[in-house]
Amino acid sequence: QVQLVESGGGLVQAGESLRLSCTATGYTWNINVVGWYRQAPGKERELVARINYDGTTYYADSVKGRFTISRDKVMDTQALQMNSLKPEDTAVYYCAAGRVVLDYWGKGTQVTVSS
Repeated sequence: QVQLVESGGGLVQAGESLRLSCTATGYTWNINVVGWYRQAPGKERELVARINYDGTTYYADSVKGRFTISRDKVMDTQALQMNSLKPEDTAVYYCAAGRVVLDYWGKGTQVTVSS
């Protein structure tokens, strides 16, 4: 089992930046894929960014050029740097990880962007 805990959420104004962090504990040597999801009120959960097993990255079109995902395998942490935030980025952000697919989840951290 892997446990994930997010931190770094909060309230910011449009145009500002925020950095989310996630720490993994447990069977972390099995983790090959990491990522971040988000869920806004009344909307489905969506994949925001992912680092694949081969180091390649994926970003949702809505965040390309603004968000950057990173991972520190030694410290078992991952981060999501979010720049130029927009009100539509408001959501609960979830850290995710897994061996092949993203099947471990954190409890989420709230990000609110005011206009």
